[in-house]
Amino acid sequence: MNKGLFSLFLLMMPALASAQSVSQVWSPDNGDGTYTNPVLFADYSDPDVCAVGNDFYLTASSFNCIPGLPILHSTDLVNWRIIGHALKEQKPVELFNRPQHGKGVWAPAIRFHRGAFYIYWGDPDRGIFMVKTDAPTSRLSGDEAWSEPVCVIAGKGMIDPCPLWDDDGRCYLVNGWAASRAGFNSVLTVRELSADGTQAIGLPRIVFDGGQENHTTEGPKLYKRDGWYWIMCPAGGVEMGWQLAMRSRSPYGPYEWRRVMWQGKTAINGPHQGAWVHAGGSDWFLHFNDRAAYGRVVYLQPVDWSSGWPMMGNHGEPYTRFRKPVCTTSPIVSPQESDEFNDGRLGLQWQWHANYEQTFGMPTADGCYRLYTADLSEGYKSLWDVPNLLLQKPAAPRFTATAKVRFASKEDGQYGGLLMMGRDYSALVVVRQGDTFVLQRHTCMGADEGAVETRQTIATLAPTHRDTIPYSPATCLDLYLRITISDGICRYYYSTDGKRFREAGRPFTMRQGKWIGAKYGFYAACEQRKGNRGWMDVDWIRVAPVE
Repeated sequence: MNKGLFSLFLLMMPALASAQSVSQVWSPDNGDGTYTNPVLFADYSDPDVCAVGNDFYLTASSFNCIPGLPILHSTDLVNWRIIGHALKEQKPVELFNRPQHGKGVWAPAIRFHRGAFYIYWGDPDRGIFMVKTDAPTSRLSGDEAWSEPVCVIAGKGMIDPCPLWDDDGRCYLVNGWAASRAGFNSVLTVRELSADGTQAIGLPRIVFDGGQENHTTEGPKLYKRDGWYWIMCPAGGVEMGWQLAMRSRSPYGPYEWRRVMWQGKTAINGPHQGAWVHAGGSDWFLHFNDRAAYGRVVYLQPVDWSSGWPMMGNHGEPYTRFRKPVCTTSPIVSPQESDEFNDGRLGLQWQWHANYEQTFGMPTADGCYRLYTADLSEGYKSLWDVPNLLLQKPAAPRFTATAKVRFASKEDGQYGGLLMMGRDYSALVVVRQGDTFVLQRHTCMGADEGAVETRQTIATLAPTHRDTIPYSPATCLDLYLRITISDGICRYYYSTDGKRFREAGRPFTMRQGKWIGAKYGFYAACEQRKGNRGWMDVDWIRVAPVE
């Protein structure tokens, strides 16, 4: 497709992919009863899944990003759609109102018990928390369905919790430990909780120590099958590790163990923690694989119990392609990517880098999302500590995202634009300078280490509109911004008419954030504001294949 036709396609298509939630850039469903891994090419780290009838619900780590605890739904374990979030704010707010990179929600577990959903997670600095809802599944799209978080066990270092309600109604919890907080790791502990799962009523017992042979044992999930208690967990570290399964006749052990999945001769390094689930008359395991700047993407493997142990994949090596667990006539769906901003709320793919505040932005009545310029702190170095970054996960190794925006500036120095954020980041922004706008690339290499942002001027652009009101008039610029991603390399483009795009600056290499993949989206900011805030109205963003 030539550039002119491609640009026209983006302008005229009424966001078909968004409306039907069918990605144009990544779908694992091959349409012939098979799937290709990963089933989610997006950063859903530490995934866990539960089954309710013929429906499956997935959640994952969200760390400092809000809303947190994403909820995805599937009917076949291959096609997934975001349906909501279980956490709308992290507390204490005085801490999480600013970005707390790598902190917050670690490795949740989702369970369905007696008509209610439960999600447990570890905050390594504060303890183990739980939210629940007894709302019908049709209401899971709203975070109001979920309870306020309950601190089940207070303390430092506890991570990766998972509950099990036994046949007699007793509840047990397994968890791992973070050496960065506790001073030790590689051990798993089990304790009893109250029957309602809200508090510990027993003391922890060490049920497994990975030692040298299975160092960095973590991420345990606790199950029961045919009278055996099973713990499935990874060891060996995220990038080069393997999967363990262990069993005992008692939740407190002792447990015997085996390795049940490893990289082997495949290119799928470190097949890491995840979830065992029953679907279509057989057993399956969803796990993540670390993809550096793209984060931790989700794979699906069959599970074979014929040996009495849950061997995963192809005799322990992960499959790239396999038959679908459930062959249904339901349509192919994908996690949301494009957004027209027409229904008065943000698409569920968006997250902020800290707790949301109304001054960050709001939807407008005319089908835009308005981002107000945030006041940067004195001595500003980079966006690492800025909370009002509106970002989503890249959902494919290669794609183009094009946005139509109007930037309205009330005074000099206000700016906004399109961003790829991580430990290194780069953005394409427009900055008000006098009666004109300057297009700039803002880049920071080593933002997490305190590096200072650099700025490169690309072009000078004339305003497209000026207010005539006497008090605090705005000077506006209508612009199309584009980012293309190809195997971790980003290129930025801009256009004043949506047809002819010019490249803006040099290519940029994506880099992951703290425990999360790189994310892209929008922000608006201002240094030393004297009067009213400016804003950026995002009319739409559309994700399409790289031309």
